[in-house]
Amino acid sequence: MDKYDLFAEMKAAVLEGEVEAAVDLSRKAIAMEVHPLECIEQGFVAGMNEVGRLFEEGDMFLPELVAAAEVMKASLSVLEPELKKLQVTRNIPGKVVIGTMYNDIHDIGKDMVASMLTAAGFEVYNLGVNVPAATFVSKVREIQPDILGLSALLTTTMPEQKKVIEVLEKEGLRESVKVIVGGAPINKEWADSIGSDGFAENAIEAVKVARRLVEKR
Repeated sequence: MDKYDLFAEMKAAVLEGEVEAAVDLSRKAIAMEVHPLECIEQGFVAGMNEVGRLFEEGDMFLPELVAAAEVMKASLSVLEPELKKLQVTRNIPGKVVIGTMYNDIHDIGKDMVASMLTAAGFEVYNLGVNVPAATFVSKVREIQPDILGLSALLTTTMPEQKKVIEVLEKEGLRESVKVIVGGAPINKEWADSIGSDGFAENAIEAVKVARRLVEKR
């Protein structure tokens, strides 16, 4: 097997949601001394790009998108440490801090967005779930990200998105970061009303919005 066969199998693992296969292929690539950056970009990211296209065209659905995101996460857990050993970094379009709002413990959609952003090359800091406004703001101050992603899956936690933006303004940090909001109950009207910079209905759209926002910076 040459490295191009390996890349094709990596892409197939993403499309088929095969986490174990992706990990095995990543380890095989390391043993073959194939550059990890090539594996990420020509294998796994190529697969994620195809998943995105199929999802948008209605030929792939949410469960498959979730599975593909898990494959991407698993492969990066093997390959990124190898990049660090080689002192090589991926070319990143920007940094993203993302999390689910306070009193909300839903993470599937948020994690999928984080995985898709990572696949698109963004440096992602995933704060998890049930994140207080103060934690978001503290992380913005620390990391100085280009984008802050706020996820709310419950109508009762939607006001927390507004609260984060208000605290950012109070702390003088609002102009330093673009805010994207999302989640099942979120729509464009709500996003506009709280002063966010962008809104995404799904992970594929979130990547497009993020790219558009960083290009404007």
